[in-house]
Amino acid sequence: MRRRETQQLDTSIDIGPLIDIVFILLIFFMVTTTFVKDMTLELERPSASSSTMASSKAIRLFIDKTGDIYLDGEPIRVWLIQSKLRDLLSTSTQKSILVVIDEGVPSGKLVEVVDQARLAGAKSVGVATEKEAG
Repeated sequence: MRRRETQQLDTSIDIGPLIDIVFILLIFFMVTTTFVKDMTLELERPSASSSTMASSKAIRLFIDKTGDIYLDGEPIRVWLIQSKLRDLLSTSTQKSILVVIDEGVPSGKLVEVVDQARLAGAKSVGVATEKEAG
């Protein structure tokens, strides 16, 4: 009579590769996610009785009280507006630009920005007012 040795089966699951895959997926989603930057400028927009709702897909240019211009939350010089907007408009399906200004901005600065936007190829350029909701 021979004694049989019982074989023990390894019933544990190796979770090392699972953890690796989870971290790789986490990194993938973190890299591919786009984050929206909100503007932190406090602007007092002028009022207008004939204002209409602006498109939410319009590219927005901001001009503050001091006359500084911002595009996508970054300060930009007037002479760079045309080239930056041309790049943005080439990838955009809607070729409209919305200029959000402070109430105290000189009209000369506004005209200069609108002119650069039109030269960049914008089909429509609008100015945001208090009633603008987009």
